[in-house]
Amino acid sequence: MDEFELHAIATKSVKGVFALVSRSFLLQLLGIATSFILTLYLDPASFGVFFVVSSIIVFFNYFQDIGLAASLIQKKEEPTLRELRTVFFIQELLVLALIVPAMLFSNSIVHFYKLNGDGYILYISLLVSFFLTSLRTIPTVIMERKLDYTKLVVPQILENLTYNVCLIVFAIAGFKVQSFTIAILARSAIGLIATYIVQPWPVGIAFDKQSLKKLISFGIPFQTNSILALFKDDFRTIYLGKVLPISQLGYIGFAEKMANLPLRLVMDNVIKVTFPSFSRLQEDKGALKLAIEKSLFLISLAIFPIAVGIISYSPYLMQFIPKYQKWEPAVISIMFFSLGTVLSSISTPLTNFLNAIGKVKVTLYFMVFWTVAIWFLTIPLIHIYGYNGVAIASFLVSLTSIGVFYVAKKYVKFKIFGSIYKQFIAAVVMYIFAMATSHMIGSLPVMLLFSLFSLAVYFAVIMLIARNEFLKTARFVLSSVRRH
Repeated sequence: MDEFELHAIATKSVKGVFALVSRSFLLQLLGIATSFILTLYLDPASFGVFFVVSSIIVFFNYFQDIGLAASLIQKKEEPTLRELRTVFFIQELLVLALIVPAMLFSNSIVHFYKLNGDGYILYISLLVSFFLTSLRTIPTVIMERKLDYTKLVVPQILENLTYNVCLIVFAIAGFKVQSFTIAILARSAIGLIATYIVQPWPVGIAFDKQSLKKLISFGIPFQTNSILALFKDDFRTIYLGKVLPISQLGYIGFAEKMANLPLRLVMDNVIKVTFPSFSRLQEDKGALKLAIEKSLFLISLAIFPIAVGIISYSPYLMQFIPKYQKWEPAVISIMFFSLGTVLSSISTPLTNFLNAIGKVKVTLYFMVFWTVAIWFLTIPLIHIYGYNGVAIASFLVSLTSIGVFYVAKKYVKFKIFGSIYKQFIAAVVMYIFAMATSHMIGSLPVMLLFSLFSLAVYFAVIMLIARNEFLKTARFVLSSVRRH
């Protein structure tokens, strides 16, 4: 791979991250405002119903394409139209094979969780949304392979804007759980239409047996990872919905949402970019080394201060906002989930790297271990610590992700700790400052002021100990964005 091509991939990747993070920042601001309003107008039980029902639907997501979409992205050669149509055909067959029985047994599923009529309607709407979303896979794959994320973010912004506006309007109007139902259906319809406008493709069906075999050889192990993640996370939620009161499940859902804010803002977007980018670079170890180190530097630079901010200041939200006091029981869970987020933010791009170079079976072994570990710890810990045991178990399992660092280094000799330790030092100093000044916080405005001071402390330390790396990375990001 020549220097011009490498630079083009790097520039597109940076531009993609910038576009996705900008989108996420916009949507997160909207999401934070929406969450704040919802917690004022909806009770924990309503969140619990949504949490349980959405986890059931997420269960189906893992079986809709047997990893074929990921195979198209990881594939070295450009996919043919016949391959695209083959994947589309197989995927829709799988989606229908999931939706039909889910519809037939809908009453039994709703009865099992003792959900009311609103819960039933929400369940059906999520099934419809599941089908509509599946129709977007191929145009999304096309855009991801081309690293054309500026085009990809358009439908995502439109659908999320629709979702949040509908959710706010109908929650204020008193629709409770049905606020989610209306918002979900509106989001799915707008997202589907917008995706095909920005990335049209000649929709059709085909069946290429030879191409399908090649795609499945990567797709099956890749999707097995996802299925294990299902049992590790989402199926666990379904289990918790049966053994814990619905309000306590609401606390867990709220805590995870708060703690995962850095992941939703930064990580989800970096993952979207790094997998196709690493896949394009898989034959050039020198370029891969540089790409991994830059990714780790940028991810930790962004994730660490956000996580510290959540750990340090989320308790004050419960204290100073009267209607937020009902979420105070979730504080301990927020802290443990946030610590796990920090570790996941480093290990996830490395598992992405392993998948991109075709070492999907290696990541499969890790996922088997994590799945067994999370169940092994969660069940006894919820008996000891109640619903907080879920977050404690999640954190303990995240500690084992350190093993990914050492396995990844076997394939490319990149610097792990050299890429993140300065950001870690800055984060520790930020936390010390937050704790040292906590006794001075007596109101919400003061809390917001000190949170900004803490962030300033973080970047002040970065400029002291990582000035060159920070400025060099910043210049490259700015030049890439300006160039395009």
